[in-house]
Amino acid sequence: MSTAISPTAYNYKVVRQFAIMTVVWGILGMGLGVFIASQLVWPELNFGLAWTSFGRLRPLHTNLVIFAFGGCALFATSYYVVQRTCQTRLISDSLAAFTFWGWQAVIVGAIITLPMGFTTTKEYAELEWPLAILLAIVWVTYGLVFFGTIVKRKTKHIYVGNWFYGAFIVVTAMLHIVNHASLPVSFFKSYSAYSGATDAMIQWWYGHNAVGFFLTTGFLGMMYYFVPKQAERPIYSYRLSIVHFWALITLYIWAGPHHLHYTALPDWAQSLGMAMSIILLAPSWGGMINGMMTLSGAWHKLRTDPILRFLVVSLAFYGMSTFEGPMMAIKTVNSLSHYTDWTIGHVHAGALGWVAMISIGAIYHMIPKLFGRTQMHSIALINTHFWLATIGTVLYIASMWVNGITQGLMWRAINDDGTLTYSFVEALQASHPGFIVRALGGAFFASGMLFMAYNVFRTVRASNPVEAEAATKIAVVGAH
Repeated sequence: MSTAISPTAYNYKVVRQFAIMTVVWGILGMGLGVFIASQLVWPELNFGLAWTSFGRLRPLHTNLVIFAFGGCALFATSYYVVQRTCQTRLISDSLAAFTFWGWQAVIVGAIITLPMGFTTTKEYAELEWPLAILLAIVWVTYGLVFFGTIVKRKTKHIYVGNWFYGAFIVVTAMLHIVNHASLPVSFFKSYSAYSGATDAMIQWWYGHNAVGFFLTTGFLGMMYYFVPKQAERPIYSYRLSIVHFWALITLYIWAGPHHLHYTALPDWAQSLGMAMSIILLAPSWGGMINGMMTLSGAWHKLRTDPILRFLVVSLAFYGMSTFEGPMMAIKTVNSLSHYTDWTIGHVHAGALGWVAMISIGAIYHMIPKLFGRTQMHSIALINTHFWLATIGTVLYIASMWVNGITQGLMWRAINDDGTLTYSFVEALQASHPGFIVRALGGAFFASGMLFMAYNVFRTVRASNPVEAEAATKIAVVGAH
């Protein structure tokens, strides 16, 4: 039997590994998020130790959620989708295995170095130069595996999901390598190759496109495969998906300066970032509408299919956060929102509502197929997870909206003589109830991941290696 499978079967081993680690890192990253959110409610949770302080753990939280959880979800789904849509095995099993172990090594490196205070201080690019180099090597290898597989495809057509994955891989490599250009002075310390406003500009060109390409374009590749698959409907408009792709990658790269309104950045650059951010609304909503309209004639499935519910609600949050982002990029709105919790709420509308929910839906879709099962162990547990995730996200975003607008208004309030009406501490006291609700919302979301872990564990335990390997052969025969 093995000789019949080996020439054509997909490499599901690396997909399984990344899928399982998505769940593991999701629990750790989100659990850490709840912990640092709780530190803002109860500062004693810093424990008076440097390495457990908010300043050390916050970058670890962002790295774990974005690169460990989100990254593993992107590796898993891209390797799964590219094989099935190209009807061919990954070009190299050993290189694919290297990307898995190399990526986990980068994450472990982050877990060790960030609490110790080794950091470049750049948002989403905190890892010092040895880890940054390892990350670049792993990422270039990932590109070789992905594009090499597309080159040897057995289908004439390159499915649109692979266009999004491909753009995300290429642009993320460019962003990472350019922004991490630095001068090492020791094994754990380096200084940026850029200075002043130039450094800030390059950092937010990177920082916003870590959101734009890593957390948007890659996950849109996921959306274009898993939404039609789970809904059992063709994508609403293939033409719109192509227009969506080119418009998105053309515009997104310009939006970074909106993070630097009212700073030393030249005014024309701030205005350009604002204009591009507003125009970006069109392609963003093009993708959201395309995903939603794919459900035409299949809306009734939402009553009984919690996996589809995850995917559809993620699109709703994607639509909302990509409306909110351009609005917050307008200078007059930004003068109120910037440096407040509103920004934190906006980030998590995208991170929890869009990125995490579509990843969770995709993992639930893949796990049974990867392990030769017909469905997940418990549909009821997926339902429970869905409601915990949805309620948690809404609590989180709403509390941060209220906090953010409160902070913005209190900071700009002045007395008749021109002095500030409120001290910073008074604004902080007013934020305290919102911090409690935020921690509660995060706890809801993180607890849902525990239900997911149990469900995945039971599904995997019920399978056996022969069934799982056979699933790769069946997949090749029926892949389209």
